[in-house]
Amino acid sequence: MTATRQLEGKIAWITGGGSGIGAATARALAEAGAHAVVSGRRAAELDRVAADIRAQGGQADTLPLDVADAGAVADAGAQIAATHGAVDILVASAGINVPNRAFAELDTASWDRIVAVNLSGVMYAVSAVLPGMRTAGDGLVVIVSSWVGRHAVKLGGPAYNATKHGLVALGHSLNMEECANGIRACVVMPGEVATDILAKRAAPPPPEELARLLDPSDVARMIRAVCEMPARACVNEILISPAWNRNFIAPGEAAPRPARAAT
Repeated sequence: MTATRQLEGKIAWITGGGSGIGAATARALAEAGAHAVVSGRRAAELDRVAADIRAQGGQADTLPLDVADAGAVADAGAQIAATHGAVDILVASAGINVPNRAFAELDTASWDRIVAVNLSGVMYAVSAVLPGMRTAGDGLVVIVSSWVGRHAVKLGGPAYNATKHGLVALGHSLNMEECANGIRACVVMPGEVATDILAKRAAPPPPEELARLLDPSDVARMIRAVCEMPARACVNEILISPAWNRNFIAPGEAAPRPARAAT
């Protein structure tokens, strides 16, 4: 890795690190010099991400867990602290949705699972790292919410919309309560990103539209930039979307209209 390593010596814990935004962020932070600890439910995917990072000269460990398991998250945080010291950067990227997500179809078990992963799972990870960050008098929490955390979209469904709105409130609460301890929180709200979660929609985007969405690396670049900011600066939230934003474009409008010739 030849890029500037402004995060040298930092310990970055990335949940949801086996794919999508989490995996791209783990690579980006490792490229900047951080030691990435990637967590998620699929050990094979975590191993693949860590191997890619090491192959590029970076440092990475894997720590499989289900963020919905409060005890497992607490144990993971303690294990990281015992092995590496306090976590400097937490990127809470784990998130799920279900195909049958409208009120007419959403069952209570699916609701509970979405809330457990998307909202409670973030709180569990935050709770695991806060004591060490308070002791250090420094720390950054990056919470990956969603466009629907700022602008409710029918397509997201009530459980996804509610949890992603909740994450925005959680991030602001962190800044209100922990800024005096040197802890900063940033809530990132991406619009549509070409990740595996889109395949779980009842009607996934067609390939020609999928190619025009954000790439996970686009969001990872934003997160890296936040992580490289000086400790005196808090980026409270970021709203990022594809330039070709399907929330603003009428169905069937497949391409931008050509620019009008100058007269």
